[in-house]
Amino acid sequence: MDGLLAEINNKRKTLEVDVGESSADGARKYMRRAEVEAAREAEARRKREEAAKAKENAKSANRAARMREEKASLARLASPGSGRDTPNARDSPAPGTEKEGFNISPEEAVRRLRAKGQPIRLFGETDKDRRLRLRALELLEERGEHPGLNDFRKTFADLESAADEKEAGRLARESHRKAQDGGKEDEAPVEEKKSKSERVDVGVLDLSLVKTDPNKLYPIIYHAIKNVLKEWEEWMDARPDEVKQTMQGKLAAATQVSSAQNLKPLFRQLRSRDMAADVLRNLSEIVHFMQTRQYSKANDAYLRMSIGNAAWPIGVTSVGIHERSAREKIGQDNIAHVLNDEVSRKWIQAIKRLLTFSQTVRPPDLAAQLMG
Repeated sequence: MDGLLAEINNKRKTLEVDVGESSADGARKYMRRAEVEAAREAEARRKREEAAKAKENAKSANRAARMREEKASLARLASPGSGRDTPNARDSPAPGTEKEGFNISPEEAVRRLRAKGQPIRLFGETDKDRRLRLRALELLEERGEHPGLNDFRKTFADLESAADEKEAGRLARESHRKAQDGGKEDEAPVEEKKSKSERVDVGVLDLSLVKTDPNKLYPIIYHAIKNVLKEWEEWMDARPDEVKQTMQGKLAAATQVSSAQNLKPLFRQLRSRDMAADVLRNLSEIVHFMQTRQYSKANDAYLRMSIGNAAWPIGVTSVGIHERSAREKIGQDNIAHVLNDEVSRKWIQAIKRLLTFSQTVRPPDLAAQLMG
C-alpha cells in the first residue's frame, strides 16, 4: 500500500513539472477545433480582401486606359488632318474639318436626333458612334431617302408623288393642246387605258393533286393569285377620281401596291417550285376555297398556315430526349410560319388581303361562308 502511494506521488510531481515547463515556454502541444476554424476563416478573409483589391486595381487601370483612349479619339476628331494632338491644332481646325470630322457637341447631337425622331443614344453607343449615326442619317436625307419610314409609308409617299406628277403632266398636255387649237376648248379625248396582260384561266384547283402530283399545283397557284392581284389593280384604277383623291382612297391604293410588292417572294418560290409541303397544302386550300367562294374555309386554311393549330405553335419540334404524351401532334405541319421571318409575314398578310378583296367583289351565296 505504501508503495502504491509513493508511485502516485511520483506521477503527480512529473505532471506538475511538465505543465510548468509548457507554461514557461508559452507553447502548447494541442489546439482546439474552434481555434483551427477561426484561423481558417481569417486566412480565407485575407485572401478575399486581396482578390477584391486586385480586381479594383484592374478596374481602375482599365478605366484610366479608356479615358486616355477617349481623350485621344476626341483630339483626333478635333484635328483629323494633323498627326499629333497639339493645342494649336485643336483650337484652329483645318478647313473642312467640321464637315469631314463632324465635330459637334453632344448637346447639338442630341438636339438634332430628337428633331429627326431618332433615339438620342443606343445601347452601348459612345459619343463618337452617336455623331457618326447622326451624320449617316443626314447623308441619307440629303440623297432623298427617309430611313425612319416603313415600307407602307414609303409606298404611300411614292404614290402621292406619282399622282402629283401625273396631274402636272395632264395639265401641261391640256394647256399645250389648247395653245395649238387657238384657245378653243374642245372635249378632252378619253385617255387610253394601260394595256393589261390577259389573265390565265386555270380553272378550279383540284385538292386531290396535293397527294397525287404536288408539282402541278405550283403553276395553278401562281396564276390564280396573279389573276386576283391583277383584278384588284384594275378595280382600284376603275374608281372615280373623287374617290381616289380622298385619304381613304389613297390608303387603299397604297395597300394594294404594297401587297403586290410583298407577294414577289412568294411568286419566286412558286416559279422555282421550292416550298415546304405544309405551306403548299395550305396555299392550295386557300386558292381552292377562294375560287369556290367558301371564304370561311379559306380563312381557316390561312390561320393554319399563319399561326398553326398546335398546343405550341411557335415551331417547337424537339422537346428533349424523351417522348411526351401527344408528341405526334407537335410537328412541322403545325408551325406558325408567320413567325419565320419578316418576308414570310408580309406575303402571308398579302394573301389575307387578297381573300378580303375577293370576298368584296365576289361575295358567297350563303352568309355562313363569309370570313369573320
